[in-house]
Amino acid sequence: MGEAPAISVDHLENGHSNGVYVKSEPKNIEISVDIGDRTFVIGGNHERNNFSIGVQIHDKNSNNWFSPIVLGTGPKPSQGYSAFVLEQGRILVIKKGSPRNESIWFLEVDSPYVREQKKLLGKEVVAWSKGVRGNAEKPIVISGPSGVGKGTLISMLMKEFPSMFGFSVSHTTRSPRSMERDGVHYHFADKKVMEKEIKDGKFLEFASVHGNLYGTSIESVEAVTDSGKRCILDIDVQGARSVRASSLDAIFIFVCPPSMKELEDRLRARGTETEEQIQKRLRNAEAEIKEGISSGIFGLILYNDNLEECYKKLKKLLGLDGVTSVNGVEIEGINLPTEHTVSKMEDKIIIQETGKETRIKIVLDISSLNGGAPGRTRGILVDAIKF
Repeated sequence: MGEAPAISVDHLENGHSNGVYVKSEPKNIEISVDIGDRTFVIGGNHERNNFSIGVQIHDKNSNNWFSPIVLGTGPKPSQGYSAFVLEQGRILVIKKGSPRNESIWFLEVDSPYVREQKKLLGKEVVAWSKGVRGNAEKPIVISGPSGVGKGTLISMLMKEFPSMFGFSVSHTTRSPRSMERDGVHYHFADKKVMEKEIKDGKFLEFASVHGNLYGTSIESVEAVTDSGKRCILDIDVQGARSVRASSLDAIFIFVCPPSMKELEDRLRARGTETEEQIQKRLRNAEAEIKEGISSGIFGLILYNDNLEECYKKLKKLLGLDGVTSVNGVEIEGINLPTEHTVSKMEDKIIIQETGKETRIKIVLDISSLNGGAPGRTRGILVDAIKF
C-alpha cells in the first residue's frame, strides 16, 4: 500500500518488552504495537484524522503496509497514548490528557468478533470499543408475531420497573414530522452517512422501508446501558438474527401465542385491520413462529396463553422475582491525571501521576473484562491511591 509511514522511536514505554513505542511530534502522535509478525500503528496526523485516530498494519514478513477496515466508533485524537497487549486479541489504549469517559479504549485485533468479521468481509478488520467501569445487565431482545402481546409485556415491565429499563432511539433517513424531535423520537440521519455507518459495522440491525433506512445503532443501545438502565429491543426475527450475529451480548426471548386460532382471535378483537390485512399478518406470523422456534436465535421461548402468568415467567427469566428497586451499577469513565506513566503487572495496569508532590496511583484491574467491539468493554475495576 505504498510507502510505509515514517516511525521514529522515542522510547520503549516504561522499559517493558511488550513492543510498544511512542512517536510524539506536533499533530502527529503515534504508537506502534508488535503482535507476532505484525505491527499495529495507532494514531496519525490529526489534520487528516479529525474524527478518530487511525490504524495501520505492517506485515513484517512481506514488509507491506495496509489500512484495515476499522469497525466501531473510535477515540478522537489526543495529546499522547500508552498501549499494552492483552489476551483475547486486544490492545489496551490509554489516551493522555483526555476527559472522563474518553480515556480508556480497547482495539480488538484478533478477538472472535474480529475473526468472524474478517471471514464475512474478506478483508483485514480491527474494531474499537470504549472501556468503562463496572458491569451492566445484558440488553434484552424480545421478538414475536404481531398480536402476540409482546408490547403489552414490555409495557408491564416498564411500568413496574421504570428506572430499570429503557429503549434505544432508532435511526432513520426519512424527514422528521412536525412534532418529532431529533434524538428523542428518532436520530434523523443523512442517507449517505447512515449507509457508510452500516457498512462500517456501527448498526446492529437495519431495514429499508419505502426507500428510507431504519435501524438500531450499537451506540444507541450502549447509551441506554451507560445511563444505568437495561436496554429492551422490540424487533422482528430478522432483526434479532442480525443482533445475534453482532458483538452485542444480549438475552433473546421469543413470545409465542398458545395457538394460531388464539392469535387470529386477538387480531380480530383489535378491530383496526381489514380482512386482507389480518390474513397477511397471520401468514407472516406462522412463518415467524416457525423460524423463531427452530432457528436457534432465541435462548428463551415464552407462550402467552395467560398474560399475568406469562409476565410472571418473564420476570423470573430476567431474575426480577422479588425485586423492587434497581441495584446501583457503576457505569462511568476514569479520571486520569494529565501527566502520568503507565506500567503493567499481570492483570493490572498501573497509572502513576508525575510532577506533583502529592501524587495519585490508579490501578486498573482488567481480569474481569466483558463485552467488546464495536461498543463497550465493561468490567474494569479501579483503585486509586494517594502517596
